[in-house]
Amino acid sequence: MALFNGFPQGTLPFLSELKANNNKAWFNDNKHRYEALVREPALAFIESMATGLTEISPHFRAIPKKVGGSLMRVYRDTRFASDKTPYKTNIGIQFRHELGKDVHAPGFYLHIEPEGCFVGAGIWHPESKTLNQIRTFMDDNPAAWRKAVEAPAFARHFNLEGDSLKRPPRGFAADHPLIEDLKRKDFIAIKAIEPEAIHSARFGRSVLEDFRSADALMRYLCTAINVNY
Repeated sequence: MALFNGFPQGTLPFLSELKANNNKAWFNDNKHRYEALVREPALAFIESMATGLTEISPHFRAIPKKVGGSLMRVYRDTRFASDKTPYKTNIGIQFRHELGKDVHAPGFYLHIEPEGCFVGAGIWHPESKTLNQIRTFMDDNPAAWRKAVEAPAFARHFNLEGDSLKRPPRGFAADHPLIEDLKRKDFIAIKAIEPEAIHSARFGRSVLEDFRSADALMRYLCTAINVNY
């Protein structure tokens, strides 16, 4: 596999073209461009992240496979969606926990799209059992939660985002000091990055620095759900 020297200058324009021509005929005619501008550099990026990711935590995986690895598939699941366009118009890369089988596992994330690029860390749409584990752990360990999300390196750059309940979850009082965090259905931290940054040969190092800034959050969430960090 080629060394990663940054995503090509044509990557974002290609994604914009795909958004404007989101159909099978156009994609098939431009499949060679998808390979050269998206999939090949993304796989090289993933491979370049393996050593640094292990230094953050040995339990997260960088898997540079075309199918079933860290690179999310370009094909959309349209079975239950009102939007029937067949292709995703972003690059999604998730370095998930070794015990995780899908995007709902704890993970570090990179999102590349012309409209906005960002790095992320946390757990997206956890199943109800996992969600309850996190809430219970937060109730038992509130000081450690505050320490994780208020750490200067984290709070300066990351925002907690995702869906939340409108009312307190069952078993938790409305006046709980952490009620807004206990209402969360996602425990995801997002940091926006400049789109031009993806073209740099040191982009991988920059992303790893961002992942390290979210170390305390990831450690807290993994401890909450009883998996190694």
